[in-house]
Amino acid sequence: MSKKYFDISKKNLYLTEFESLLNTQQKILINPTSISKINKSNIFLNDTINQEDSLIYGVNTGFGSLCETEVEKDKIKLLQENLILSHACGTGEIVPEHIVQLILLLKIRSLSFGFSGVRIELISELIDYYNLGLLPVIYEQGSLGASGDLAPLAHLSLPLLGKGEVSLNGKVLKTSNAFKKMNRKPIALSYKEGLALLNGTQFMTAYGVWCTLSAKRLYYLSNLIAAISLEAFQCNNNPFINLVSKIRPHPGQIYTSELILSILKDSDVFNSNKKYVQDPYSFRCIPQVHGACFDVISHVESVFNTEINSVTDNPNVFAEEKIIVSAGNFHGQILAMAMDYLAISLCEIGSISERRVYKLISGDRELPPYLIDNPGLNSGFMISQYTAASIVSQNKQYATPASVDSIMSSNGQEDHVSMGANAATKLYKVVDNLNTILSIELLNAAQAIDLRNIKKSSIIRRFLNSYRKEVPFINSDTQLSLYINKTKSFIDDYDINKLLKIRN
Repeated sequence: MSKKYFDISKKNLYLTEFESLLNTQQKILINPTSISKINKSNIFLNDTINQEDSLIYGVNTGFGSLCETEVEKDKIKLLQENLILSHACGTGEIVPEHIVQLILLLKIRSLSFGFSGVRIELISELIDYYNLGLLPVIYEQGSLGASGDLAPLAHLSLPLLGKGEVSLNGKVLKTSNAFKKMNRKPIALSYKEGLALLNGTQFMTAYGVWCTLSAKRLYYLSNLIAAISLEAFQCNNNPFINLVSKIRPHPGQIYTSELILSILKDSDVFNSNKKYVQDPYSFRCIPQVHGACFDVISHVESVFNTEINSVTDNPNVFAEEKIIVSAGNFHGQILAMAMDYLAISLCEIGSISERRVYKLISGDRELPPYLIDNPGLNSGFMISQYTAASIVSQNKQYATPASVDSIMSSNGQEDHVSMGANAATKLYKVVDNLNTILSIELLNAAQAIDLRNIKKSSIIRRFLNSYRKEVPFINSDTQLSLYINKTKSFIDDYDINKLLKIRN
């Protein structure tokens, strides 16, 4: 198989492989074994429809509460087109392109397992869209996270019919106009194909995959930035030693302590005797708080590693067993709960980060108030803490669980839903907010440690040497928002693997 192409249908995939796919923009294909399974599933579905008079949900019936309504045989292909058109009810902000890429990858992968009954031609069309960078325009709002992500996936599917909008080379076009440019045509749908496209958790999963990968990166950045704050605030290393973690051996706590000690292993200040008996909780309890979040991230990663290797269509077509089963793999409860859990944990990393900022600017431990010369004339970094506090408060609002909510729909047939899509989109906002909070801590911690004029640990010295090329030491009042944004860009682009050994 050509290395130019990535096999999206191979047996087991992991989140990191999706990350690599997005970073490299490698083209995809599906392997011959998967194609054979797809064809067998499609043949069995077609034979069943043509040989039996029984009702098969969504194939020769209506949808939702109309599941007992039989559709005439000569109209069951039109039924699939009508499904996509009627369910394209999304609204709100346009979904970012990197998330749409993931949705498309995940839909292709789910269909490639051969339990959906669709034709290989349909999957090939979706593969073309991905490989050509032809990305359907999808909207954030509209999914209840059960029966899958119906509205967003309807928008994903509209271009197959020549409808809706697409993004091509960063420009949003009507699908019909894009097709003219590319000499492409719509396709006709066959049995169950509209339903197979719409049923699934791919919208939720795409957000979950992206946010979990981002959370892992932010965990490492949060510890690196916290280590700068520890040095700048002249903190004690005792809370991080192995003896402490041994008697409360949560994996995340142990790992976080080890990580902090490795970053500060050659720090003169951190490893010397201190005149302060104890440090504030926001410094002393980093292993307990960051470590708890590490354990949450590990759990959530395992949930999504399972989901990206799953079939979330309905009904499921089992060609080998010669049975078609109407079930509930589209229900996003496990994803909704995992994303709520992750949002709560990232909220806490942001919360404790803001507390360290507060202490750094407080004028304690021989640091000047607000980390500036001539305080009074200069307000220094005072308002950066306000900004961090505002964002922390917003994250607490976003961390309110979506997964405890449910609203009945479809005339009571779909009487319990996960609200996983809402969990997904608010988690995405929490991730972005945490990025900003950590940027504010880095801005303050770098200023504080440079005011000390001490010999820094080698890892911190390397990191700050790169940082100071983008963001200078600040001598007098200036517009800090510019430097917060520059800091955010810096940590977005910084390759953390240069400094720290990342655990996959």
